[in-house]
Amino acid sequence: MNIKSLLLGSAAALIAVSGARAADAVVVAEPEPAEYVKICDVYGSGYFYIPGTETCLRIGGYVRYDIGAGDVGSFDGARAFNQFGDPKEQDTWYKNTRFTLKTWTGQETELGTLKTYTETRINFGNSNGYGDDFGNDAVNKGITLNFAWIQLGGLRVGKDESAFDTFIGYAGSVINDTIVPYGGFDTNVVQYYFDAGNGFSAVLSLEEGSGDAGAAVLDGAGNYVFNATSGNDTIDSYVPHVVGGVKYTQGWGDIIAVGAYDSTWEEWAGKVRLDVNATNELSLFIMAGYGTDDHIDRNFYKPWGGNWAVWGGGTYKFNEKTSFNLQASADDDKNYGVAANIAYDIVPGLTVTAEVDYDHDGKFGDADNRNWTNADKKNSVGGILRFQRSF
Repeated sequence: MNIKSLLLGSAAALIAVSGARAADAVVVAEPEPAEYVKICDVYGSGYFYIPGTETCLRIGGYVRYDIGAGDVGSFDGARAFNQFGDPKEQDTWYKNTRFTLKTWTGQETELGTLKTYTETRINFGNSNGYGDDFGNDAVNKGITLNFAWIQLGGLRVGKDESAFDTFIGYAGSVINDTIVPYGGFDTNVVQYYFDAGNGFSAVLSLEEGSGDAGAAVLDGAGNYVFNATSGNDTIDSYVPHVVGGVKYTQGWGDIIAVGAYDSTWEEWAGKVRLDVNATNELSLFIMAGYGTDDHIDRNFYKPWGGNWAVWGGGTYKFNEKTSFNLQASADDDKNYGVAANIAYDIVPGLTVTAEVDYDHDGKFGDADNRNWTNADKKNSVGGILRFQRSF
């Protein structure tokens, strides 16, 4: 009995030792530490390092919903037809939903800061007779590439909006700021920015322009005809459009001047602007433009009527959430526009804007100068209610 117990105990001990050694042979790898996203505060808030690189990335954008009514805010009846093929006013809502995605990158190099910016927009809504659609279908309007540029130091190349607008600034903080238009926008560019560091800065931009060979407009009899004065705003040779500008900025505001040469039509245009921070709550601006019309009435840099145009207005902040914005404009052809809105931040990131617009067509009935935004009326009133969630 003792011998049997001893043998059984020895066998059990051997099995236990063998099992322990077998268990020791299985080595479980330690989990590698996760590479968490690191905040990059060099270029402002919202940036983070792309894992494994020295590039800082920011992703943003907005979702927007517009409801327009009337003639100006809804572009009512601009190119609409009834069931018999005759021009008519649609007299319905203008609605549009937009999703915009933006990206920014930044990285320090031995040649300066390397930056990129992109902005892509996707729209769904009804045309209300505006644009290429002659009806009022609610459809997907496609995807547009609004910005996609690379900048190293002061050199920028890619898809941008013209420096004739971006350098001097847009015409106020209203939705319909182009009742009297102030310049062409979409273009490929080769630009150089210079910052002296003492408030002075400058830009030189070589641009391609954009647009087709012309557009159809209503003649006095209500027929659509080709409008040669709309012109082709895209260069058709190796000679680019040229834009140059200078700016002086201080705490009180800034003074800016830009000049442009349209190489397609051999026309010149220029704008000057004054911005004043009157108080902590009130900011004001006035901008004036002048352009030649020796070969064509309107071109990429002078889309306004006649030789001169002027825009002015400002913003008053009632509090951190509420602001009032106003813009008035006029040109040499006696076109006038007024736009005013109230913008209210319901919560951080969500803004509701209610705007009312007025447009006077100085050359009503002239097919070559018909203002598309007010259809067949000399005086037009409309408005837009906008909801925008920015992130």
